Amino acid sequence: MANAAASSVTLQATEDPDAMLVAPPAKRARAKIILPVLIAVAALIGGGLYINGRGKETTDDAFVESHVSNIAPRVAGQVLHVLVKDNQAVVAGDVMIELDDRDATARAHAAKADLESAHATLAASNAQLLLAQHSVDAGLRQAKGGVTQAFAMSGSSKAQIDQSRADLVAAESRQALTGMDLARAQKLSRDGAVAQAELDRRKAENDQALAAVDQAKARLSAAGVGLLNAGGSIESAQGRLAAAQTGPDQVQVAAAQVDVSKARVDQAQAALEQAELNLSYMKVRAPTNGVVSRRSVEPGQLVDPARPLLALTQLDDSWVIANFKEDQIGNLRVGQSAQVTLDAFSGHKLNGHLDSFSGGTGSRFALLPPDNASGNFTKVVQRLPVLIHIDDKPDGIVLRPGLSAYVIVHTDGG
Repeated sequence: MANAAASSVTLQATEDPDAMLVAPPAKRARAKIILPVLIAVAALIGGGLYINGRGKETTDDAFVESHVSNIAPRVAGQVLHVLVKDNQAVVAGDVMIELDDRDATARAHAAKADLESAHATLAASNAQLLLAQHSVDAGLRQAKGGVTQAFAMSGSSKAQIDQSRADLVAAESRQALTGMDLARAQKLSRDGAVAQAELDRRKAENDQALAAVDQAKARLSAAGVGLLNAGGSIESAQGRLAAAQTGPDQVQVAAAQVDVSKARVDQAQAALEQAELNLSYMKVRAPTNGVVSRRSVEPGQLVDPARPLLALTQLDDSWVIANFKEDQIGNLRVGQSAQVTLDAFSGHKLNGHLDSFSGGTGSRFALLPPDNASGNFTKVVQRLPVLIHIDDKPDGIVLRPGLSAYVIVHTDGG
């Protein structure tokens, strides 16, 4: 058919030579009309795209983010009950998991008993301190009185010695006088001048004087012994005084024991508080409002603080992370308005504003940051995470972390 069409055109051209001369100018005329139209359309399209994109920065590398808390028990234990299901909404304070609390309860009771024992020890220490203070005061007064009394006895003994010496001198004087009287009476008695009765009286007086001398000597000897005893009493009283003067040290020892008892009370109180906290940790509660995700705990499971049991997603506080290219962030400023379109809700545009910039590009905080000094360098356009805060959230739209988004930031203030 193609050959037949070509033969027909050739035949017509042979039959009508003027047609061959008219066809090329017609095509050129149509080209002159179509080409400007195409150029005008392209210019309109390009101008429209330029005007539409002026003052805007866009990216489809964006997603929703929110707070996700990994919930782990504060203490190790065995799971008794799991009270939540996957994707269940919970309120702050709700009990999600219960652990077996029998061991924790026993430790709490033991800690309470230790605290009561520490309080009793403290009371005994306080009583001992009070007794020591009173005993020290009384003993010190008694020891001082004993020293004073011992010195008084010593002075009395010295006075008795002096008196005994004077009595001895007087007795010896009387004995000398009676002795002379007796000698004269004996001489006169031999001459017959004195009666026998007078001689006997003189002799009796002399005997009494001798006895008085012996008695005075005995009193002097006894006074000397009393002085020696008084000296011993002084030493003994001074010793008791020295012992009593160590009473303040004993009081300090008793006071130190009170301080030790108080420290033991504080220690027991802290142990009781820790035991009660551990007992309260047997119930794992929701720290915030959220939705249960990634639940990996079952009854009977042994758990510890190192292993999270579930995640709690806070859907009431969400934002958008938009990763703009590094050649786009030059015109971006904090506070600029933004429009967010979620792929999950393509018919809704959410208004927001640029809240903050990340401290570095995503590659800088990657697990294995690129090493551009390795020798083989290929330039790759980096992206900087930008936080977009949503100003209004229509009813029925829940911003769940991970949802994809398309972000437009108005850099001209619009």
